[in-house]
This record gives sequence, C-alpha cells and structure tokens, in this order.
Amino acid sequence: MSILTASNLAKSFGPDDIFSSVSLSIPHGARIAIVGPNGIGKTTLLRILVGFEEPTAGSVHRARGLSIGYLPQEAVLTAEHSLWEECLTAFDDLRQMEVELVQLEAAMGDPDHTQDALTRYGALQEAFELQGGYIYETRIRQVLTGLGFTSKDHHRPLNQLSGGQRTRALLARLLLSKPDLLVLDEPTNHLDMAAVEWLESYLLTWEGAALLVSHDRYFLDRVAQHIWEMDIAGWETYRGNYSAYLHQRQERWQLRQQIYETERERLEKELDYVKRHIAGQRTAQAKGKLRRLSRQVEAIESLGVEAMQGKSWLEISSQADISTNIMNVAEVERRIHALKSPQKKPPNLSINLKTGQRSGNIILNAREVTIGYPGNPLLSSDDLELRRLECAAVIGPNGAGKTTLLKTILGQHPPLAGEVNLGASLEIGYFAQAHEDLDPRCTLVEEIESVSPSMLLADIRHYLARFLFSGEDVFRQVSTLSGGERGRLALAKLSLTNANLLLLDEPTNHLDIPSQEILQEVLAEYGGTILLVSHDRYLIDALATQIWDISPERKTMRVFKGTYSQYHAQLDAEQLETESALPKSSKARVKSGKARRKRGESRRKYRLQEIETQIAELEKQLAALTLQLENPPADSQLVEELGEDYVQFQNEINALLAEWEQLQG
Repeated sequence: MSILTASNLAKSFGPDDIFSSVSLSIPHGARIAIVGPNGIGKTTLLRILVGFEEPTAGSVHRARGLSIGYLPQEAVLTAEHSLWEECLTAFDDLRQMEVELVQLEAAMGDPDHTQDALTRYGALQEAFELQGGYIYETRIRQVLTGLGFTSKDHHRPLNQLSGGQRTRALLARLLLSKPDLLVLDEPTNHLDMAAVEWLESYLLTWEGAALLVSHDRYFLDRVAQHIWEMDIAGWETYRGNYSAYLHQRQERWQLRQQIYETERERLEKELDYVKRHIAGQRTAQAKGKLRRLSRQVEAIESLGVEAMQGKSWLEISSQADISTNIMNVAEVERRIHALKSPQKKPPNLSINLKTGQRSGNIILNAREVTIGYPGNPLLSSDDLELRRLECAAVIGPNGAGKTTLLKTILGQHPPLAGEVNLGASLEIGYFAQAHEDLDPRCTLVEEIESVSPSMLLADIRHYLARFLFSGEDVFRQVSTLSGGERGRLALAKLSLTNANLLLLDEPTNHLDIPSQEILQEVLAEYGGTILLVSHDRYLIDALATQIWDISPERKTMRVFKGTYSQYHAQLDAEQLETESALPKSSKARVKSGKARRKRGESRRKYRLQEIETQIAELEKQLAALTLQLENPPADSQLVEELGEDYVQFQNEINALLAEWEQLQG
C-alpha cells in the first residue's frame, strides 16, 4: 500500500525547467534512493513531496494521517534548549503519560479513589511500557552516541552547536520520533565513517518508509531497495541497491542503443530504396515508402525510438503530432542522419591522469613512527610499507590525524618519533582537502598557468571545459567558486603534474555520483601509486590494496593488507570472538516467588527480612543495568533486551514493595 504518490510533477523557475513528467509511488516500508547529477532538482523534488514547495504542474497525494520527518542538507534549529531536550521532544506523549502515572501513584494513597486510580494506573502503565516508556532515555543515548555525540554534548545548547552538529541533532530527533516516512537529504554529509555505518544498521531495521538523497554509494548499496534516477534524459526507476542499479542501467543503455541502431539501419535501407526507384519504374512504391518514412521520422523525433516499440501505428499517431505533408528525399535523409542516440547524458568530467618517469618499487616505508604536535601526539603506527602500483587507504574519524599523517609523509610536519622514508624517482601530486594550493585571488586560467606556464589561453579554455568550466567561468576568481568547483579545479591542476605518487585527501568531497564514478575509473587505471584519505567506502573498496585504520582512542594506526570489504569482515570476526569470550550477561532473575500468607509474628518478621534482602539484591542488579544503559552498546537488539530486563527488575521490586507494605500494615 502506497503512503505517498505523485503524478506528472514538473517544476520551473521562470523560463528554466528543472524537471518534468515525474510520477512516483512510495509503498509502506520501502527504502528508496534518488540519484542524479548536481543541480538536476533532487532537493527541490524532496521539498515538493514533503509539502515545503508547490510544483509548477502535477499533484502529490499523501495518505491520511501520514507523519513525515524531513532532514534538509543544512538543518535550522531555532530552539534555545539543549541537545538532550531537543531529543526529548520526540517523546512528548510518553512524558505526558509519565506525569499522569506519578499523579495516579499519589492518588492511590487516597482511600476514596484507590480502586479507580489502580484500574487507570494498570492500563496506563501497560501502554507506557509497550511504547518504550522505560527505555526512551536509553534510546536517546544510543542514537546520540551512534551519530557521534559524546555525553558532554548532551546538555550543550543547540545554538552553541556547529551547523553540522545541528544537522545531526535534527537527524537524531527524527530517528527517535519514528515517522511513517523519513525523508533524508544527504544524511551522511556531517557523519564520520563509524556514524555512517551505525546509521546504515539503524535504517536496515527501520519499520517505516525512507526516501534518501545521497552521494555516498556504499551507503546506498547497504540501505536502498530501489533507485530512482533523475537526469536530463528524464526519470527512471530501478529495483535493488546501487550496484544492482549500475548493472540494470548498463543493460538498459545497451538495449536502447541496439534498438536505435537497428531502427536507423532500417530507415536508411528504406531511404536507399526510395532514392533508387523514385524516378524509375517503381515510382509508386517509392513514393509510398517516402510517405511512410516521413511519418515514421516525425514520430521518432516526437516520441523516441524506444517508445514506439510494440505499438500499432494507430497508437503512435494518437500520441504524436504528425504532419500530413510529405517530406522530399533530401529532407528525410537529413532528418534520419540527425536522429539522436537515446543515451542523452549530462556533460561529465574528462580526467586523464598520466605518470611521468617510473618510480622505484618501494614507494614508502616507515618504522616506529609517532606523528602529531609537540605535547599532543596523535598516533603511533605499525610499520608501513607501500609498494609501486599499490593503493593504501587511510580511514578513521574526523580529527584522528589523517591529514596530519599525509603532511608528515610530504615532509611538511616532522614525525615526533621514528622515521619516514620515501622511495626513489618520485613525482608527488597532492590533492588537499581544504585546497590550500589554490590562491583565492587568482582566476581559473591563472591557476592552470601556475602548473603549465607554456599552455596557450585557447588550450587552457579547452582543458578547463573537460572539468565542466565553460565560457567566461574560466576568468572567475577562485574565491567565488563553490566547494565542488574548487575540487574540480584542484583535479584539473593535479592532472597536469604527471605524478607517479598521488596523495589524495578526500578527493570525492562535493562531487556528484557521475563525477565520483568517473574519478574512480580514472584512478583504477592510473599507472602510479596512491595514498588515499577518504570517507568514500565505495571508492576505498574499489581501489585499496591495504587499509590504514586510525583509532584516536588508542592513538594507534593499524595496517591491514587487503581490501576494505576484507578488513570489515576481519573486524566483524574479531568482534564476534570478543563477544563469545565474555561471560553471559547477568540475566539471572532473582525471583520473588509467590507471596504466601504467613501466620504468627515470627513468620511475618522473617518474610519482611526476606523481602528486604530480595529488594536489595534486585536494586544492585538494577544499578548495574542502569550503568550499561547509560553507555549503550551499538547493537539495538541488545539494548532492547537490556531494556526488557530493566522493566522486569523494576516490576519485581514494585511487587515486593507492595507486599512489604501490606505485611507492615
């Protein structure tokens, strides 16, 4: 059953058409990703679907009572309360129930209202428990920890958080509120790798529907069940995750190209017959073919080759506006040759990374290295060795020291201990995350001239066009460029260096998916060595032959020889081994047993003492559980089990207290 549908949506800003003819349906429980190049209208479409913008044409229907949680790329949170209080707003209903439960507990002390209060209390407590009333604070801690917040952040006012932290705060509140439809626009932008992996696991158990826009291909591979593609050719839908979408898209392109080539070949054969016989003995047949060719060419121009497949001429003529005039032979020939291939694609980056001289076989080795700053060591590393044609990927959370490691290797930072040795005959190309090598006062042309001073202006303009800079854009100052434009300019400069060792610091930041795919293909074919710092796990998995994983908690860097997928499997196996070695969680129940009627003062006193002992023991276990819930594990199933244990212990204590009060009375 669909919870949201849209029909023939279109959006224009003035004379500019952003998109048109978009129809879609979101079933309950579906996880759908929208992909496409930057500027194609993905964010605008999301805003229309959630009701923040109106379409120029078409309509959106939302199911009655549908709750929608929308995360924009940059969240705006204007409340003055803390991060914790923001998350509490997701549980306003539960907190009202909690207040009523306290009021009912007080009312139960009044003999005139005890029975009514008990009846209401029992029903309300059951509902409160079923809706997670005893574990909602634990859920808040779990989600905030998963999204990278520390306990120190919990009580910070929202207005003291950075823009990225406020976006994460809104995401936390949306996840906790469990809307029917979760709409997320680039949710991984402000998350490090660990937080992205946590979000993936969380969404895999999401009970509602989720509609996502993301440039993170690995994230889409893990989470998406359907892919919707927006590009200048139109709107297309695919089943499966991102990898399945790539496979299906290639198959569709190949099929369409085959249909196009077959149809064009048929038209050219028909035209050849007309040209040979139009003035001969078979002129009547030739004129008839020319009439059919005229109509068919017009129909293809109007509908496209693929749309005509399997349809009768009556169906085609009802959909296309076809003239009754017959074209002459020259006009038919011109328009057949002008028919466009169905693979209409947006302009893409054209990168060519070449190496100059051949490097030595050993590119880098380091022994007993510690990097960082005086008085602030960031990490100590396993011994490192990087050989020619290998790719090492450096991973770890933000602030762990990844960029400092690159600068240490470049010689811009001396190591605090140990030594770093670079191999022979190296030409190093460095792509800096912050693009420090770009002068904000220079134009794009001047930046290219700084790398290749002999290049003529016409050649520079042609070269920059390969990186999607055209016209007068080449004379813009660097200071006016967006993050994505600066990244493309930095890649343009890097491509001119002929380096045989590339140090790349977040090269896919700000690039849309088509550009990421092209860069990945170019790097995979590159004839040199790569040291890569990236959060892009799809890129890492495609390129890396070894993983350098930085742990800021232990201040170490672990080296793993293999791909990212192999490393992830190794970590999972190690985690499983660690968990199996732990003693089983204290799930043993201290059972209160059935209350027995005691006769005689001695037996009553004995039972009171027994109850007090049991309560003390239960309270110890409850305290231990509370500590576990204050620092919850990442496994949501385990957290749920701990929450159930907590509720059961609390219920047993309440039952014992009630019995104790009865015996005392």
